[in-house]
Amino acid sequence: MMQLDALTLELFLHKLNAITEEMGIALGRTALSAYVKETQDFGTALCNLSGKFFACPSDTGIPIGTDMDCSMVIAAFDDLAPGDVIITNHPYLAAGVGSHLPDINLLKPYFHEGELVCFGWTFAHCADIGGAVPSSISPSFESIYQEGLQIPPLKFYAGGQRNEAFVSILRSNSRVPDIVMGDLQAQLSALSVGERRVAELIEQHGVQAFKASQVGLVNYAAQRAKAVQRRIPDGVYEYCDYLDDDFRSRIPVRLRCKMTVNDGHIHLDLEGTDPQLASPYNVPTGGKRHPYFTAKVMHLLYTYDRDLPLNSGLFDNITVSVPKGSVMNPQMPAAVGIRHAAATRFADVVLGCLAKADPYIAPAASSGTVIPVVVAQIDASGKRSLSVVQSLAGGAGGTSRQDGADGRDRSLANIRNTPTERGEADVPVRVEAYGLVCDSGGAGLYRGGCGIVYTLRMLRDGTQILGRGLDRFAFQPWGVAGGHPGQAAQVILNRGTEREQQLGKIDVVNAQAGDTLTFITPGGAGWGNPLLREPEAVRRDVAAGLVSVPRAKQDYGVCIDSDGAVDASSTTALRDRLRSQALHSGQDALRETWEALFDDRSMNTLVAAILRAPQSVRTGLRAGVFARVVPELSAQGALAVLQAGFDLVAARQRLAHELDQLLVHYPLH
Repeated sequence: MMQLDALTLELFLHKLNAITEEMGIALGRTALSAYVKETQDFGTALCNLSGKFFACPSDTGIPIGTDMDCSMVIAAFDDLAPGDVIITNHPYLAAGVGSHLPDINLLKPYFHEGELVCFGWTFAHCADIGGAVPSSISPSFESIYQEGLQIPPLKFYAGGQRNEAFVSILRSNSRVPDIVMGDLQAQLSALSVGERRVAELIEQHGVQAFKASQVGLVNYAAQRAKAVQRRIPDGVYEYCDYLDDDFRSRIPVRLRCKMTVNDGHIHLDLEGTDPQLASPYNVPTGGKRHPYFTAKVMHLLYTYDRDLPLNSGLFDNITVSVPKGSVMNPQMPAAVGIRHAAATRFADVVLGCLAKADPYIAPAASSGTVIPVVVAQIDASGKRSLSVVQSLAGGAGGTSRQDGADGRDRSLANIRNTPTERGEADVPVRVEAYGLVCDSGGAGLYRGGCGIVYTLRMLRDGTQILGRGLDRFAFQPWGVAGGHPGQAAQVILNRGTEREQQLGKIDVVNAQAGDTLTFITPGGAGWGNPLLREPEAVRRDVAAGLVSVPRAKQDYGVCIDSDGAVDASSTTALRDRLRSQALHSGQDALRETWEALFDDRSMNTLVAAILRAPQSVRTGLRAGVFARVVPELSAQGALAVLQAGFDLVAARQRLAHELDQLLVHYPLH
């Protein structure tokens, strides 16, 4: 194959990037739903014949999809022709690109003089793909059959002719078919833009140069990425983190990774991650390298080399092994609708491994939750309205160089806000609060970013509100190098009234006119000892309403006088006293107590034994062990059990007994 010189390769890099950017602009401008048009929950790319992306946009859509793998979709067809468009949303039959049913993927083969030269790819989040609830996602689902219409890889268009039978089925399954079809048309427009621009590029430079650029750019990205990954010290680093629960039980969900680094090569081993759940927090990866494994490494790469080519070569020096039947590699028909919650938490796990390798290259944990807030309503005439009114994030974690961003989460995709006016125009609600939460960011030499408070008032009876992806009510974002954890999440019905109710993790809230629902997202954690933070920086935070006067004194040892100035002598004296205390571990009290009982070795044994049992009994086995070790857990949840207190010694004895019994039936060797 032809090899391109460095100058020509650089030229192709920018031209191909421009093509995918133009595809994204076309999709975003012509979409109908607010979540696609405003929030930009979509993606575009050019895909090689092996199913990997060789060109992606850097400024439109969600760049996390760069490591997707379309090979399973391509392999389903041996008769592709000009004018064909493949469609799928299937997490299992299109593993590597399908992630949950609302994400509809289109793949269009691009030809030159009868030869297939590449594919154009788009995805967009579908407003409603059917299923039991509006917007198709609920934490109460236990099977994919409850989550909506499953679309195996099939031809949406064949030779330029639309598959009208499929369109009829799709429209019949969606609550808002016109919006769904409008967004699909936007995806098709983007594919047409890509096809036209690729043809122009080939006409200008020749088909052989175009094919050579696909290989050359991927190899170039791999070389530069490996150079950055060599910054990570060689070694083996292990970390785990938790989802509060899986909604259907009170048991925390454990995600674990062992990262092995050798001369810039990274291997991620997920052994010890919990078995798949009877709820939609499973992440369908097909057991292969996947964007949900590599997202944090990509963030690290661009921190140190902002001019990296954005393509699949970035990840060529990363390998993974993930147990079949685990949360991060579930088997059909496990529900997967809220896969982003577990994927976000796994990103925190990888970040924890990086922090162990070198705390100066890894930030503290961000809020760890991204919440698309959905409002659904049927008016008196029977007309249905449905909209993602806002996508809420929390604060970012502090780094070794700067504070975490307020109200922005860097865990996965940094999707955009929806203008408040757009949400209020789509559905009958009024946004009464949308701002930052004082004291929510973890204290540190560099402070964690503050979380968000967002309050909706319902303007009509019979309004339904869904907030998928809620978490971090119990296990808080963790700090690094002595930084403090970020504040936990809250969801409150009718806050500040006599009818106030703490709801926690919600499914569907049925509200009446006048009711309010308030979401408070977690703050990011702090990085470094807060007693080393400049007093003037603390004063500025107090003046901006990000830190209160009492917390400035308690967390930072900074005394602010009645005029809002730093009391220098009192601050010096207070900091001298506080320095005698032990440096903060960065973990919240719940995690420390939980891991004192359910230590790493015991949990690895428990998970390994359960994965040796038949799939049909694993959920019950796991629930039974936790119920017998901590009987209070099933009724109260981990946070309430900690607050009430329990006999740790007796619980550890019960755990040892349970493991012995389990290993009798499911020995590891």
